Amino acid sequence: MKVKYFAWVRERIGIAEETVEPPAGVRTVDDLIGWLSTRGETYAYAFEKPKVIRAAIDHTHVKPDAMISGAREIAFFPPMTGG
Repeated sequence: MKVKYFAWVRERIGIAEETVEPPAGVRTVDDLIGWLSTRGETYAYAFEKPKVIRAAIDHTHVKPDAMISGAREIAFFPPMTGG
């Protein structure tokens, strides 16, 4: 699946997107964040406060407990404010 990173999440990881194949036990957005955070220091830094990270699956905002099965694209970004 394609994973995209936006704003300071992208800045902390150092890339805008990548294709990943998470392990079988990674079933939700929250699981994916946990797995990604184990992939190195930059990922751990980007996801150090998972409660503030927002996610979208195939362009639809989702909650951390959303299932990722069948997702083509998952995006991670910080909270946004109007402005």
